[in-house]
Amino acid sequence: MLTRFYSFLRFTVLKRKDILVLFSFIVLSMCVIAQDEATLVKIGDTAPDFTYATENGKTTKLSDLKGKVVWINFFATWCPPCRKELPHLQKEVFDKLKNNKNFELIILGREHSWDEINKFVSDNNYHMPFYPDEERKVFSLYAKQNIPRNFIIDKQGKIAVVSTGFNEKEFQEIINKVENLLK
Repeated sequence: MLTRFYSFLRFTVLKRKDILVLFSFIVLSMCVIAQDEATLVKIGDTAPDFTYATENGKTTKLSDLKGKVVWINFFATWCPPCRKELPHLQKEVFDKLKNNKNFELIILGREHSWDEINKFVSDNNYHMPFYPDEERKVFSLYAKQNIPRNFIIDKQGKIAVVSTGFNEKEFQEIINKVENLLK
């Protein structure tokens, strides 16, 4: 009798472990799907065209940059992962590639004005090209939510990399991809 009870108990515990594993898998899958649903473009898509204002009052269109590798970064001044990523973008990307005529970096402050952008740039001693996306007009072409976000556009105007959040290893992989696209 006791042996049957232990067998039943062991079976019940195994079942619970299976249920826990299945539940964990479902939750993880939902998170991946939810994050995927927040991204409106995918690798291989033609990058949505947009116009952005430069500080001198001129405007530039993404399509005007065709033939270059373009790194688009969306950030916010209040976002901790963004604040962690930007020094890497400065040192490991902009400082190394700023003189490459086949590369363009566009950093867009989601829901920020020129005044906010300029103060942030000055306070943090950045010398990269920052631009406001005050009403999320550009951001809304690429994603629904979550920052920081990076999109790498190849020389043909196609999306080559889509990245959300900041992870040093993934960031290095993006740099490697950009370097390969520039060859």
